[in-house]
Amino acid sequence: MAEARRIVVKVGSSSLTTAEGGLDADRVDALVDVLAKSRSGGEREIVLVSSGAIAAGLAPLGLRRRPKDLARQQAAASVGQGLLVARYTASFARHGVRVGQVLLTSDDMARRAHHRNASRTLDQLLAMGALPVVNENDTVATDEIRFGDNDRLAALVAHLVHADLLVLLSDVDGLYDGDPAKPGSSRISEVRGPADIAHVKIGSAGKAGVGTGGMVTKVEAAGIAAAAGIPVVLTSAVHAADALAARDTGTYFHRTGRRSADRLLWLQHASTPQGALTLDDGAVKAVVEGRKSLLPAGIAGVEGEFGAGDPVELRDATGRAVARGLVNFDAKEIPQLIGRSTRELARELGPAYEREVVHRDDLVLLHS
Repeated sequence: MAEARRIVVKVGSSSLTTAEGGLDADRVDALVDVLAKSRSGGEREIVLVSSGAIAAGLAPLGLRRRPKDLARQQAAASVGQGLLVARYTASFARHGVRVGQVLLTSDDMARRAHHRNASRTLDQLLAMGALPVVNENDTVATDEIRFGDNDRLAALVAHLVHADLLVLLSDVDGLYDGDPAKPGSSRISEVRGPADIAHVKIGSAGKAGVGTGGMVTKVEAAGIAAAAGIPVVLTSAVHAADALAARDTGTYFHRTGRRSADRLLWLQHASTPQGALTLDDGAVKAVVEGRKSLLPAGIAGVEGEFGAGDPVELRDATGRAVARGLVNFDAKEIPQLIGRSTRELARELGPAYEREVVHRDDLVLLHS
């Protein structure tokens, strides 16, 4: 932790806003002071993943609580995102730090071109000494608004920027073995793997009522980052300085795996399948055990409406999803390919059809 040079810090809505909605300037300034101090001297780079756009837009629009309907959530995000980045810009300016806003949606981060663009933008901002403030693009997002209050996004961004550490800031000072509000519950200081917390009942609701994430999304995000080789500290916003100074605070999640291709992590954890391909038994074995590409000859059926480049599920004969991949053909093209060899297809339809339906480099296995 002490040697971490590039750090992603995620802060939730409840740590930035009032329960009634609207930004709490003192809370924002307190967090900014900690982050600016941590990066002073130029030895550290910070990427801030910040929730709070929808919550910040509630009060200005006269909304007393977070709306349930998508249209008003998007309207609140539209108003609140401007207020949020303006507040960060002014607050960081006190320390001579320039910020850059980066709005992402989870779905298109699995696509090669979008992934490369996001990676380049974040790297360039850091290279130029700016501090990226990342948020989901809630103004146009649909399913993404219910994505887990940016916790999972933070884990994926940490992987995207090759971070040395992910710090998840909550309104609770760590993971507890019971309800932290009840006597007898104690903080879990370290997690070395999923088995360490298999017995823990994790709550799903935040207590402030302005965000969507709870402890369950934070633990899931910590698991994603740890499996990708990035250690995680989960603590409260008031202990942010301790976390960044490598002092004992919160819950520390040890690495459990190694880095994989950035795109594939997004594909596995952030994409929404647009359809499904049913595989015959031989293709299932080839894809799962042999780590092979999916060829037209191994397809037994197709569902959904999707275009080339979209994520799709790969299912066995029972309907169980065994993998997810980026498909090379439109859904309407697949029926004429089913069960046929690439050589036959190339002869009849042209050389463009002598290829995989899903290439192994664009495929992730699902462990379920």
